[in-house]
Amino acid sequence: MKLIIAEKPSLARNIVAGIKGDMKKENGFFIGSEYIVSWAFGHLFSLADIESYSSRPKESRGWTLDNLPCFPEEFKFELRKADGKHTVDAGVARQFKILETLCNRPDVDTIVNAGDADREGEIIVRLCVSNALKSDKRQMRLWLPDQTPETVSRALSEMKDESEYDNLASEGFARTYIDWLYGVNLTRYATIRCGKLLRVGRVIVPIVRAIYDRDLEIRNFKPEKYYVISSSAKTGGEKIELTGKKRFDSTAIEDARDLAELYNNTGATVTSVESKKDAILPGKLYSLSTLQNVLGKKYKMSMAESLKIIQKLYEDGYLTYPRTNSEYLATAEKDKIRKILSNVAGIGYPVRFKDSKYIFDDSKIESHSALTPTYKIPNAEKLSEKEKQVYSTVLRRFVAVFCSEECLAEKSEIKIKVGELEEFSLKGTVILTPGWTKYDDYSGKDKVLPKLSVGDSVNVSFAPQEKTTTPPKHYTIETLNKYLKNPFKDDKAKAKELAESGEVDDAEEYRAIFEGLELGTEATRTGIIDNAKKSGYIDLKKDVYTILPDGEYLIESLEKLSIAMDKYKTSELGKALKKVYRGEITIDDSVRICESEIAEIFKSGGVDPLPKSDSADTGEYGEILGVCPVCGKNVVRGRMNYGCMGYGSGCEFKVGITICKKTIPKTEVMRMLATGATAKMRGFISRNGKTFDARLVIKDGAAVFDFSK
Repeated sequence: MKLIIAEKPSLARNIVAGIKGDMKKENGFFIGSEYIVSWAFGHLFSLADIESYSSRPKESRGWTLDNLPCFPEEFKFELRKADGKHTVDAGVARQFKILETLCNRPDVDTIVNAGDADREGEIIVRLCVSNALKSDKRQMRLWLPDQTPETVSRALSEMKDESEYDNLASEGFARTYIDWLYGVNLTRYATIRCGKLLRVGRVIVPIVRAIYDRDLEIRNFKPEKYYVISSSAKTGGEKIELTGKKRFDSTAIEDARDLAELYNNTGATVTSVESKKDAILPGKLYSLSTLQNVLGKKYKMSMAESLKIIQKLYEDGYLTYPRTNSEYLATAEKDKIRKILSNVAGIGYPVRFKDSKYIFDDSKIESHSALTPTYKIPNAEKLSEKEKQVYSTVLRRFVAVFCSEECLAEKSEIKIKVGELEEFSLKGTVILTPGWTKYDDYSGKDKVLPKLSVGDSVNVSFAPQEKTTTPPKHYTIETLNKYLKNPFKDDKAKAKELAESGEVDDAEEYRAIFEGLELGTEATRTGIIDNAKKSGYIDLKKDVYTILPDGEYLIESLEKLSIAMDKYKTSELGKALKKVYRGEITIDDSVRICESEIAEIFKSGGVDPLPKSDSADTGEYGEILGVCPVCGKNVVRGRMNYGCMGYGSGCEFKVGITICKKTIPKTEVMRMLATGATAKMRGFISRNGKTFDARLVIKDGAAVFDFSK
């Protein structure tokens, strides 16, 4: 008998659907003649807190510098606790007991890991088995690129020994240990030093930092005037616009006039006219982040919302595994793709199989191929409106890539030279047959060039044209995702030029991913960005990210504490994880790198954070801010609250230093104690994640929100 342990109940049900033969439902599992199928609830186990490693747990329960930094000799896992409590979640304990019983049944000779097909899913089930199993049994791996019954049935006959995934598990454990070391040690350290909860993590900090840096760049931007020389004279009745490459600062207008006069006196001549018919290729198949980019831009879906919908469509068997970083398919999947194409053609789309390196490329796949529809096509009436938007986006791109109708265009280029001073290039495109553009989004527009021939003289009237520099734009879902996938891609001009010419070589991007240079992964980025939002560090409106006051306070405080959790540090750790995956270093090696970095932070110490502006100034411990409105004693700044010194005598008046994820500055508390109300403050975040503005007023001896204008 084989015991299959799925990562979640939904996956267990889909595995049961792919097993031939009757499966009976029992309490916490399904059973048949050959298989037992049970499940976890995602993570049943988590790493223990610092207190579990202390020889004096009672004295160490509070957050203190005395037990920091904590570098465990051996990491301890324990059953996951209920949210906000110190006791094990009852449902978790109950399900683990079921798994423990099933693992040790005498008739079970093989245990199958059916975690999600990634490093996280790999260790989720391994932890369950290692803690439950009391004797040696054969262990196998069920690897599912999608959750359709056909794929499950085929995968059951192709299972490999679990040991073949040991490197993936090692990477997963290394990632878990490193994130614990950074998160637990530095979150406690920064919080104790600042007197305010600061969430410090290997990936969350550089994400917040990127948005912080961009917003400060925008805030401090000062527009500057400059000049270029341009001409828009007509030749043969058609306007020909030419703009010189040289820029002149605001004081050099005379130099611009001199150059314009030189160009006009020299004259312009057509030196080359080329025209050819060419195919315009569709966009590549989607990775998770490129799909989220499109959904964010087109439908204003947050990454958390889109991932939830994509995950559901995957669990329902309509999409392939979503947490993929590739836009390519594996060569081994060609037969599967042929079947999907047959079904897609059956609902009226003009598709055919294409065996192209643009589509199939094993060198650009790490674990999972691009997101595609499966052969199982949903009934549109059974999908919600947003599910339709997500599914149709994936389907239309799949149709575009395999469309049997080419998109043909006439591409033209005219080169015009002003003597030997400068050469100008005019490019035009006219769509001849729309092809795949009828089924997928296409932003290109026809651009018809003037009718010119080699040797023609072109009329010019160059003159200085005043322009103004523009600030950078706020990060959007799309631009932040692109930055996080390759934060060191700095040759933007060349990338733009290649993109416009349709000659993009994405080898560099995939090399960055495979080396671990990206910030976060497809599997983790969405959750980390959502955590940054819930922590009040960043805001997302429509598809635009901005920094919030608490995000500024986080970054500026970490700077003062010499905690450099920047993209360089994070990518170095990412590279270490990839080395673990490739077997080049051990888990312990990666942990030692992390511990060395943390030890250096504690050694350097930094300075006590002093807020840069009053917006985050919460005062010094014990600082008197005013008189208590309840008992008349002094109100002072404590560790987590502004509170009355009469607390020990029964007065309970206090104001949180952080309320609804916003830091309340001491000046506003002083204003409220003196006048009864603060000024209106922005940046509060409600439980459902929405930002709001409000005053705090004293009412019935307590500080409460006031929303009046």
